[in-house]
Amino acid sequence: MKIGVLALQGAVAEHIRLIEKAGGEGVIVKRTEQLDDIQGIVIPGGESTTIGKLMRTYQFIEALREFSRQGKPIFGTCAGLIVLANDIVGQDETHLGLMDIRVARNAFGRQRESFETDLDVKGIAKDVRAVFIRAPLIEQVGDEVEVLATYQGSIVAARQGHLLAASFHPELTDDERMHGYFLDMVRETR
Repeated sequence: MKIGVLALQGAVAEHIRLIEKAGGEGVIVKRTEQLDDIQGIVIPGGESTTIGKLMRTYQFIEALREFSRQGKPIFGTCAGLIVLANDIVGQDETHLGLMDIRVARNAFGRQRESFETDLDVKGIAKDVRAVFIRAPLIEQVGDEVEVLATYQGSIVAARQGHLLAASFHPELTDDERMHGYFLDMVRETR
């Protein structure tokens, strides 16, 4: 299984490492034509506005929407979650607008409020290590969205069919279980 990591910004090498630790083949994606050669893609963290601008510059918006229409799984972490959302608090425009979630940017505070914790993630484990850095949260989900994890009452991971989103950075740990869960989603669609 070839799993791409969108390499416009963020912890690309770290995602590749955990994809491979979980049993997949990680591929750095810098061009839209590479989407034809992969079965799933990770949109990593970074700064969502910058990622959105770069996605528009390099024609990834429509290409990733088509990737999603084909039922190919997409996993957004931190800013990648914001990129997937169809509603962003305080913004009129979304990026991909694929997932029926309302998100608030930087909901857990600034850089100095970053933290790590263990989460109970439905379908994975009760001790999934999560790193929160200027993390968003999911304020609201649509009927088709399954909540996978919460932290202090706030939704921090969710799934909608072939779309997976996490507020945190699983790639900044040695715990490959979130990536393994994503690989299982890819297997389900093959």
